[in-house]
Amino acid sequence: MIRRPFALRLKPGSFPEYKQRRDNIWPEFVEESERSGIASMISFESDPTIFIYSEIQAEKAWEKLWESDVHYRWAELFEHLIDIVDGKPAAGELRVIFHLETGQNAQLLAAPAGVPGSQGGWKPE
Repeated sequence: MIRRPFALRLKPGSFPEYKQRRDNIWPEFVEESERSGIASMISFESDPTIFIYSEIQAEKAWEKLWESDVHYRWAELFEHLIDIVDGKPAAGELRVIFHLETGQNAQLLAAPAGVPGSQGGWKPE
């Protein structure tokens, strides 16, 4: 699994509408994300910046989603909320600098509940 974080800057005062739209995600957007190879997406907010963390199956997963008809229609709902710089959304990929996994992660994924998982660890990224 590939971890892919990035940041997106919103226009001042647009967070409430951004959140309302995200809270009402289209089922077809979820389906297209899955077909594109996106396993998970988590968003964090520090107004006016949205930090998005995703786990993807392949390097081209986001590109595949962004080129889909569903994404074009979905993105139109957000265009007026996002800060635009030189004709593009004010966004940027983030670089992971620290990653910690403990045995708790493996235990959550274990088949029968309560089976001890592998030893975790941290690694600089």
